[in-house]
Amino acid sequence: MATRFRLVMAMQRTIQRIHTLVDTPRLKSFSLNAPKSVDVEYANGIKFSLSAEFLRVYSPAADGKIRSIGSEKVISGRRHVGIMSAEPVGNYGVRIVFDDLHKTGIYSWDYFLNLGSNKFTLMRNYIKTLKKHGLSRDPSKRKSSKDL
Repeated sequence: MATRFRLVMAMQRTIQRIHTLVDTPRLKSFSLNAPKSVDVEYANGIKFSLSAEFLRVYSPAADGKIRSIGSEKVISGRRHVGIMSAEPVGNYGVRIVFDDLHKTGIYSWDYFLNLGSNKFTLMRNYIKTLKKHGLSRDPSKRKSSKDL
C-alpha cells in the first residue's frame, strides 16, 4: 500500500512539473532587495515580492536546521533572517545565500511562481504549524553568562 502511495505521489509531482513548465510565463526581471526580499516579475505582468523569511522557510533544499516533528518538517526562528546574495544558476533560477549561512537552495523561476501564487496560504499554514508545535518565528534567545 505504501509503495502504491509513493508511486501515485511521484506521478502527481511529475504531472505538476510538466504542467508548470508548460504554463510558466517567461521571466521579465528579478531584483534582490537585500537583506529583506526579492521581487520577481514575469512577462505576463505577474509580480511578486517575497520576503527573506518566507524564502528561507520554503527553501527547496534539505537543511540540517529543520526540526522533524512527526511527519512534518518545521523550521522556526527565521523572522529576522536576511539575504546576503543571489547567484544565477543557468537560465532557470538563482541560489540564494542567507545570513544564517543556508545556501544550498536553488530557486527556479517556476518555483518562485508557485511560491508567489500561493504566498498567503503557505505563510498561514506555516504559522499554524509553528503554533501547533509551540514554536515561534522569532529566533530563540541565547543564554547570557548570568543565566548559566
